[in-house]
Amino acid sequence: MEADTSASTNPLLTDAPFPLFDQVKAEHVVPGITKLIEDLNAELDELEKTVQPTWSSLVEPLERLTDSISRAWSTVSHLKAVRDSEALRKAVEEVQPLQVKLGLRMAQSKPLYEAFRALRDGSDWNGLSEARKRVVDNELRDFVLGGVALEGEAKERFNEIKQELSQISTKFSNNLLDATKAFKKLITDKADVDGLPASALALGAQQAENEGQKGATAEEGPWLFTLDFPSYQPILTHAKNRAFREEFYRAFITRASSGENDNTPLIERTLALKREQAQLLGYPNYAEVSLASKMATLDKAEGLLEELRGASYDAAVREMDEVKAFATENGFTGELLHWDVSFWAERLREAKFNITDEQLRPYFSLPNVLDGLFKLAGELFGVTVEAADNEHLWHPDVRFFSLKRDGRQKAFFYLDPYSRPAEKRGGAWMDEVVGQSRLLAGPGEAVRLPVAHMVCNQTPPIGDKPSLMTFREVETLFHEFGHALQHMLTQQEEGLVAGIRGVEWDAVELPSQFMENWCYNRETLNSFARHYETGEPLPEDLYQKLVAARTFRSGSGMLRQLHFSELDLVLHSRYEPAEGRTVFESEEVKAVESRTTVLPPLPEDRFLCGFSHIFAGGYAAGYFSYKWAEVLSADAFSAFEEVGLDNKPAVAERGRAFRDTVLALGGGRPPADVFRDFRGRDPSTEPLLRHNDLLPVAA
Repeated sequence: MEADTSASTNPLLTDAPFPLFDQVKAEHVVPGITKLIEDLNAELDELEKTVQPTWSSLVEPLERLTDSISRAWSTVSHLKAVRDSEALRKAVEEVQPLQVKLGLRMAQSKPLYEAFRALRDGSDWNGLSEARKRVVDNELRDFVLGGVALEGEAKERFNEIKQELSQISTKFSNNLLDATKAFKKLITDKADVDGLPASALALGAQQAENEGQKGATAEEGPWLFTLDFPSYQPILTHAKNRAFREEFYRAFITRASSGENDNTPLIERTLALKREQAQLLGYPNYAEVSLASKMATLDKAEGLLEELRGASYDAAVREMDEVKAFATENGFTGELLHWDVSFWAERLREAKFNITDEQLRPYFSLPNVLDGLFKLAGELFGVTVEAADNEHLWHPDVRFFSLKRDGRQKAFFYLDPYSRPAEKRGGAWMDEVVGQSRLLAGPGEAVRLPVAHMVCNQTPPIGDKPSLMTFREVETLFHEFGHALQHMLTQQEEGLVAGIRGVEWDAVELPSQFMENWCYNRETLNSFARHYETGEPLPEDLYQKLVAARTFRSGSGMLRQLHFSELDLVLHSRYEPAEGRTVFESEEVKAVESRTTVLPPLPEDRFLCGFSHIFAGGYAAGYFSYKWAEVLSADAFSAFEEVGLDNKPAVAERGRAFRDTVLALGGGRPPADVFRDFRGRDPSTEPLLRHNDLLPVAA
C-alpha cells in the first residue's frame, strides 16, 4: 500500500509539537520538501518587496521562514543519519539542491541585507537588547560569508560550489557508512578470539545470530565482527591473535578509500572547492572563512595547538617507550606496530592499575547511568528529568524525556543510545529538534520550548542484560547531555540566538566537555555505579584505580587530538594539490605527521577518508574547537574544584551560576564575555594541563 504523499497529510508538513518520526517515509520527502520550498520562496518574494528595517518587519518573518525549513529538513537529515536506506538517500539527493538553493537565496538577498544594514545603522539600534544586536551582527556577517556581495559570474560560480559541496558531503557520509558495514568477518575458530572479553564475544555472537547463524553463543560461537566501534575496539585492545588485529586495523584505516566507496577524490575536490570559495569571498584560504565566525583567529588557534603540542609530545614519546619496554619484558619480539600498540598499552594499564573495562562494565548499566546523570543535573542546575510519552519515535530503542525547572516544563529530549551499524552512522551527537522562541510560541504559551535529540553508538543490550557500558561510553553520554543542557536550559527567547544557536563553534563544546569531568567525581559515581545484578556499589579500590588510570597515556591522547586538529587547519589553509600525488603524499600532511605522531602512520593509512567531522560534519577548519573549548571547560570545572567538590552548598551555588551564564545565555552574548561572567577572568590552560598531568615539573 503506497503512502499518502499529498501536502495536507504529509507528516513532514505537520504543525504537531513533535516531529512524526515514525510516520515519515522516503516517499514523503520529495513532495513535502518541494511544496515547503515553493511556499517559502513565495513568502520570501513578498518579504523582499515589503521589508522595512525594523525588528518586526525584518527579523521576525525571517525567523519564521528559517524555522519552517529547518524543522522539516532536520527531520529528514536526522532520519537519514539513524534509519538510513537506499530510498531515503535517493529522496534526499533529489531535493537537496532545492534546499541549498533556498539557503543561498536567503543568504544573498540584497533587500534583506540592506534592511539589516539599515537596522544596524539606524536610530533604533541603541534600543535593541544585547541578544538582538547579536542577531543582527551575526546575520550581517553571514550575508557576507554567504556571497551577498558577489555579482554575475562570481555569484553563479559561488552557488555552483555550494551545491557541489553539499552533494559531496552527503556522498562522503554515504561512502563511509557503506564501507564500514561492508566489512564483516565471521570467526568459527575459538583460538582466533582468545583474549576477547565476554562482552565482545556476546556481541559477536549476537551479530552472527542476526546475520543468520542460528544458535550462535558467546562461549562457542560463531562470532561476527565488524568495523563498527563497539565491535572493532575490543579486537584492537584485547585479541591475542596478532594477525586478526592487523587485519582489522588495516581494514579500519583504509575504510572508504577504494572501489565505488572511495572518498579520496571527494577529499581532493572538497579542498579545491573550498579554496575557490574562499578566494571568491576575498579570503586567502578557507580556514580564514571558517574562523571568521569563531572565537579564535587562525594565529590564535595554531598558537594554542602548538602550546599543547609542546606540553604533550615528550610525554607521548615516553609513553610509547614504556609500552615497547613492557611488551618486550612480556615476551613480545620484533617491532611494535600500529595494531600492537592498543593491545600492549591495555596490558600495561592492567598491570599498572589492575583495572579493566570488563571489570567496570557491570557497574555501568544504562538505566543506572541515566539515573545518576539526571540526579547530577538536578543537584547542579535545579532541574528534574523524567521519562515522557511520545508515540512518534523512529526506533523501539529510542527514549523520550521531559525536563522541568522549578516544577515547570522547560524542555524535552530524545535519546537513541545503541549502535545499529546497518542503518545508523557512527559517532555520537546532539542536535536540536526545535529551539526556544518567544515568537514561535503556541497559543497560550510564553515561549516555544526547546526539544533536542541525543544520539550515541554504545554497546546494545545483549540477551536479557541491559546495555553495560564502557567508561568511555559513560563519558560520551555525559558529553552529549552537556550539549543538550545548553540547548534546553537557555533563557534566551530570541530564537536565532537561543540554546546553541549563534554560539561560536569553538565555544559550543564547553558544556559538553565540562560534564565529562563529573564522571570521575566519587559522589557522582556513587549515584549510578552499581552492579546491575546485585546493586553493589562500585568498590572503593576500583574507584581509586579508575582515577589513577585517568591520566594513563594522556600525552598520547592529547597528541592524537592535536594531530587531527593540525591536519584540519593545514588542509584548509596551506595545502596545495600537485600533479601525480594525492593529499596523503603531500608535504603539508607529512609535516603535520612528523610533528604530531610518535609512530608515523602506515603509508597506506587513509584516515582522512573516514574523517567525516571535517568532510561531512561541519567541522572544516574547526576541529581545533574541541581543544579550544576543552581549555574553557577544564577551567570552568576548576571553579568547582576550588570550592571543594564535597562542599554541596558551594557546588550547588557554582552550578546555578554555570546554568545562569554558560547554559542560559546561548548565542545572545559573546562567549568570551559569558566565560568571564562565570569565571570572573579570562580562561587559562593550566587546569587542562593539570587534569592531564602535563604541567611542567618545577626544577
